[in-house]
Amino acid sequence: MDSGYTIVVDDSEVLSALCGANDRNLRSIEEYLGAALLTRGNEFTVASEDADVCRKFQTLMDRIVTGHDDVHGHDRIQAIIGNLESDLSASLSESYIQIPQGTRRVYPKSPKQADLVKAMETRELVFALGPAGTGKTFLAVAYALSLVLSRRVRKIVMTRPVVEAGESLGYLPGDLEQKISPYLRPLYDAMESLVSAETVRKMEDSRLIEVAPLAYMRGRSLDNCAVILDEAQNTTKEQMKMFLTRLGEGSRAIVTGDPTQIDLPGRTESGLSHSVKVLLNIPEIAVVTLDNRDVVRSALVKKIVQVYEQQKY
Repeated sequence: MDSGYTIVVDDSEVLSALCGANDRNLRSIEEYLGAALLTRGNEFTVASEDADVCRKFQTLMDRIVTGHDDVHGHDRIQAIIGNLESDLSASLSESYIQIPQGTRRVYPKSPKQADLVKAMETRELVFALGPAGTGKTFLAVAYALSLVLSRRVRKIVMTRPVVEAGESLGYLPGDLEQKISPYLRPLYDAMESLVSAETVRKMEDSRLIEVAPLAYMRGRSLDNCAVILDEAQNTTKEQMKMFLTRLGEGSRAIVTGDPTQIDLPGRTESGLSHSVKVLLNIPEIAVVTLDNRDVVRSALVKKIVQVYEQQKY
């Protein structure tokens, strides 16, 4: 290799993990650098003599190679790149959610996702707002799992308002849990991508996971729980107040929703939008707003969200 900037990686395990399956990680690094990345044995060479590109390459490789045990997966590479692009501090770039019994650590993939992870760790109640695909529900489930599996709380309570045209829970087959489960499928999907299906089943059998429609939360006191309210844009002001006043000692709550996708009838004001306005200045509460730059579901979803955000309604 006659030109470019070369870095040698001596650790064979790091070398293998750094490349990733089918060199997936290398493609992400090339996209970040804007230059081809060439490999030969344990040598990595960026095919550029531009000083800025070489400096970016050195910084990135330093961050990757000197990381912790499992930091070389694709998610982690993406997280490091995202943090470097946004000039985040080194401490933020090491932010992650550790799930006992999980298959991997969960790393934020954008600055706002990093803010959300930090807020969940430091605040008792977090509102996570943003469009589809920004990872708000996924991170909420990951954090709730980390709390219950490390025995910091006694169980996870998942709820959401049921807003369906012309349909009532009473007419659906099965018991209460069977009726509400389809509405909470996105939460289960996130959970099953983080821990094994067997772990989820055991947690359900041990009543470490509870699902309930929002209407059934009235009169309860949720002590020492990790509580997730999903699709909160479809709560009324009265429902949101009822939910927030259920939170007891030792509980952590994450409220997720997209204020642009309200399905409430007529001119009914969303409880999510109202609560964010009136509770903003309480120190124990954090509001994190994600946007199209935080979309991680797919490149196509990011483009779709961008188009809709530009529309005038």
